[in-house]
Amino acid sequence: MTDKAAAASGSSAMTLLFKPNERILCFHGPLLYEAKVVKTELRDGTDPDAPDPGPHYFVHYKGWKQTWDEWVDESRALKFNDENLARQKALKQAALQASKKKTIVVASKHTPTTPTQQRVDSESELQKSRKRARESSVEKVREEDLASLVSAQAFMSSAKAPDVKMPIPNALKTQLIDDWERVTKDRLLVSLPRTPTVAHLLEQYKEYRRASKDRRRPGRRDDEVVDEIIEGLKMYFDKALGNVLLYRFERYQYQQIRERFPDKVPSDVYGAEHLLRLFVQLPNLIAHTNMDDDAVQLLRENLGEILKYMHRFMKTLFAEEYDSASPAYVAIAKAS
Repeated sequence: MTDKAAAASGSSAMTLLFKPNERILCFHGPLLYEAKVVKTELRDGTDPDAPDPGPHYFVHYKGWKQTWDEWVDESRALKFNDENLARQKALKQAALQASKKKTIVVASKHTPTTPTQQRVDSESELQKSRKRARESSVEKVREEDLASLVSAQAFMSSAKAPDVKMPIPNALKTQLIDDWERVTKDRLLVSLPRTPTVAHLLEQYKEYRRASKDRRRPGRRDDEVVDEIIEGLKMYFDKALGNVLLYRFERYQYQQIRERFPDKVPSDVYGAEHLLRLFVQLPNLIAHTNMDDDAVQLLRENLGEILKYMHRFMKTLFAEEYDSASPAYVAIAKAS
């Protein structure tokens, strides 16, 4: 721990309000979080790498990885006392209220704005939120039960899944488990927009398939069938993402993405991680269609080929690292 100013003059340290190892409250975005002062520094403004003069503190936020440690100036730091703890609580409540109001505005921005219609929209949004909360209850499942969820009914309710098998390679099942742990346990997020996106991934698959020399049913009609299946898969993905493919911790990110890319559908933003979750759900969707056995078998075979493609190119399709969520994001996600 260093104090450059104190090394030059013992009296300089008297200008610092906080000392190393002191517990403080620190602004990160609009909210206050508990933190510890790791080291201090008095800057005179002559260092080109640290041009802002005055007291600075290197802080570690309680409960967060060291990647979030940072230098802050004195305006962002507050004493850890009852008065400032009350201020922390008030700021959090205000942020949550603003988030709820913003959600209602986003949900109804393309609908009539009469008072009656606004009330109906708000009630509808509340019902959807309750439904999503029920659907997200699968996050509470024990880790040892996840393998069976992967093969039968992940992201679904406790109802028994229909007997339509989807051949998911073991490596992709492991990917599903890792994905589940990263989001629900480690509180990490897939970086968005993804590269490749779901739409781009499926286009790459079509090109790969048409260039392959070992196609079992070559021909124009076969290409048309594949095109139809891929278009249907994208449609299912766009419809299902916001309802059953997201973990609770990801829902605030989904809201942010809708606001950031209002003209894009989910398949143009999300990637292989969330597409793979859809494949877990597809047996249930297929079983509840009115397709005959031959059509179901053809669809299942083609979906199996897409899974083989995703397995073969896992290293380029799936993200190696997920992003850490900011303390402000975590606070809102936990309360929503």
